[in-house]
Amino acid sequence: MSGTLVHPDASDDSATILEIDELWSFVDNKGNKVWIWIALCRKTRQIVARAVGDRSENTCRILWDSIPASYRDGHCYTDFWAAYQAVIPQEQLSQIGKETGETAHVERWNCTLRQRIGRFVRKTLSFSKSILMHTICLDLFLHRYNLDRAILLD
Repeated sequence: MSGTLVHPDASDDSATILEIDELWSFVDNKGNKVWIWIALCRKTRQIVARAVGDRSENTCRILWDSIPASYRDGHCYTDFWAAYQAVIPQEQLSQIGKETGETAHVERWNCTLRQRIGRFVRKTLSFSKSILMHTICLDLFLHRYNLDRAILLD
């Protein structure tokens, strides 16, 4: 992902604001939920980090650790999931409801993912048979999505 990221301007505090959210999908069968955690830069609308796993604090920490250093000091907007409070430093975290619109871009991105790739739709006959293929499909989509955003920003 880092090869297609537009790096934030150090003098612009708004360039490092992140919206973070998680969405579920499944692998092999509908009883095997997999959570996709996304960190989206509000200014560029690019995905700066992702994690795939369960809905635990551990997976949230994997997401946090994968955020590039240039975004690490930015402010983060999330929902009220407890894992965020446990992982993200308190001074950088705002936990808010969807009605505020502070996570609207990442929520919209979740819809975009579900619209464009059949295996991420909630009610579908298309699904990944392995977590590896699920992650590869996600990463290919993220690379193309970030590349398209980088071209638009040029």
